[in-house]
Amino acid sequence: MSISSDEVNFLVYRYLQESGFSHSAFTFGIESHISQSNINGALVPPAALISIIQKGLQYVEAEISINEDGTVIDNRALESLSLIDAVMPDVISTKKAEVKAQAVTVTTQPQNNENPKVDGTSTNTNGDDTIGNSLGVNHTEAMEVDGGIEIPTNKATVLRGHESEVFICAWNPKNDLLASGSGDSTARIWNLNDNPTGPNQLVLRHCIREGGQEVPSNKDVTSLDWNSEGSLLATGSYDGFARIWSTDGRQVTTLGQHKGPIFALKWNKKGNYILSAGVDKTTIIWDAHSGDCKQQFPFHSAPALDVDWQSNISFASCSTDQCIHVCKLGVEKPIKTFQGHTNEVNAIKWDPTGSLLASCSDDMTLKIWSMKQDSCIHDLQAHNKEIYTIKWSPTGPGTDYPNQSLMLASASFDSTVRLWEVERGICIHTLTRHQEPVYSVAFSPDGKYLASGSFDKCVHIWSTQTGSLVHSYRGTGGIFEVCWNSRGDKVGASASDVQYVFLIFGSDNAASRLVFIF
Repeated sequence: MSISSDEVNFLVYRYLQESGFSHSAFTFGIESHISQSNINGALVPPAALISIIQKGLQYVEAEISINEDGTVIDNRALESLSLIDAVMPDVISTKKAEVKAQAVTVTTQPQNNENPKVDGTSTNTNGDDTIGNSLGVNHTEAMEVDGGIEIPTNKATVLRGHESEVFICAWNPKNDLLASGSGDSTARIWNLNDNPTGPNQLVLRHCIREGGQEVPSNKDVTSLDWNSEGSLLATGSYDGFARIWSTDGRQVTTLGQHKGPIFALKWNKKGNYILSAGVDKTTIIWDAHSGDCKQQFPFHSAPALDVDWQSNISFASCSTDQCIHVCKLGVEKPIKTFQGHTNEVNAIKWDPTGSLLASCSDDMTLKIWSMKQDSCIHDLQAHNKEIYTIKWSPTGPGTDYPNQSLMLASASFDSTVRLWEVERGICIHTLTRHQEPVYSVAFSPDGKYLASGSFDKCVHIWSTQTGSLVHSYRGTGGIFEVCWNSRGDKVGASASDVQYVFLIFGSDNAASRLVFIF
């Protein structure tokens, strides 16, 4: 068995994607010519690189535990080796000498449930030490959740379909159709309306023309969004095309002017235009009916990462160039440019009334902007790692819930979620139960609850008023995205372990039915 350089490159590329480093993954993919390899990404299991490294370490551990004469070394004395040490012959020789010198001391210790390590700490004799310990990784213990909060696994129904990680999901705004996008180059529409035969799925295959015929693109579906009427679904892909689909799975239109992967796309509220952002440094407004490009905006100097409509004809965009531009259909230059971030801007969101713009960045800051001034209104600095995404609450003046304060949620690689009261620019709740980077947050339609999803495999549902944990579910894969349906009684969650879970749960306090995509 051997491994080629193309296979190594693809494993690294997929690891970067799974870890949330999408921009690094794209750059690495371009430089290593991933698109020119013959590897079918749909056949590569999640966490393949980590799995191979772990198996390799097990082999190394076995190898260094055997003397030249075939006798077995007491392996406890080698547990303090780091990953790098384990592949350095000089270090191994030194450690083996230490083992021989200490052999008598170790064998004369009392025999009980705990045996001393060479470094003076203890380990249980049942072999529970993990590879994380041998590498010196300081992971926290698994989260413990009260029985009244944890959603039992026996209330979950698995919906199988995707053949690779499920990166994104979105509910139809009118009924319980859940769309999902995956690394298997398909999107799917899952019908979760009351159906006596159970949920069914429509497979939306993303194909390109080669040699006069349609073939799978083998590229990730990176973004999707329903129009406000719930009649059409738009998807964006790493193959550079955006596509529009009907609710019966029929491809209506292909939008093909980007040169390279599409990172984000959004319908405007009226439903006549679609906005997209791509690695080609441009944003495009498309006519949703004809599929024509209405206007292309080439103002960023690096890949455009996110877009959000302010009105039916104006929008904001952000980029790895650290800039935010506000543009308008028919206007040749940005009507506003916001500068202040010192690293790439990952996400931008207009508040429900379109008057305030929030942005988050790898510079670990969250900023609030107004069209009335050039500098930010608030520069919120509380997270200690990159902020991956942000969401506004559907509350505050000018909304359906004017008596509730306008809030903003931020999700960070520091494993926390923060809730901010924007008017005063203060953090009102810090939500700390996650153990790994948090990739997604979503408010319930009434703003009373917040769902969060992390790579610790957990989906938490919080009370936005008290900051307390209301419900929790632990899946079997890292969570990429969470979303609420329009009635607020279902939550969708997309994950990295290639299966779907339909979760039913009764509660007086939060979602009565939870839908998890894994």
